[in-house]
Amino acid sequence: MFYIIGPRGSGKTTIGKRLAEKTGYQFIDTDKCIVEQAGMSIAEIVELQGWDYFRHLESDVLKSIQSQDAIVSTGGGIILAPENQQVMRDNGVVIYLHSTPEILAKRLAAEPQAEQRPSLTGKSLLEEIAEVMEQRDPIYLSTAHHVIDANQSIDAIISQIANLT
Repeated sequence: MFYIIGPRGSGKTTIGKRLAEKTGYQFIDTDKCIVEQAGMSIAEIVELQGWDYFRHLESDVLKSIQSQDAIVSTGGGIILAPENQQVMRDNGVVIYLHSTPEILAKRLAAEPQAEQRPSLTGKSLLEEIAEVMEQRDPIYLSTAHHVIDANQSIDAIISQIANLT
């Protein structure tokens, strides 16, 4: 099993889908699983129940994944719970898609579903990403078995990850 971690906009879902196609593995998106189970968007879950409740759902979904032949695209904050870090490290290969705040902000600003992603800090997009990355980057690095530069082409990233298998 491969777990793909990284901040919003790093390409986890895009890379995960393409990698699943290449390997024949099942593709699982933890955010999509949460939305399907809750019957509402992540923004609605956070607005109605709060971030703590969302993080609880995220942990439950992560623990429920049984398939060994899976590519799992995770939410950007899944690494905040030490138990989630351990589950991923113990059950598969953890790949961190690393990028700069400037590139992440550019990608997120261009995404039509950006409104589905609730603000974490209430600041401008670039300020928020820089602040969140400052806090989370050390956790991503300590959780990952491999760090991949997400500023490359999709094909280059897929090739690097495929070479890990």
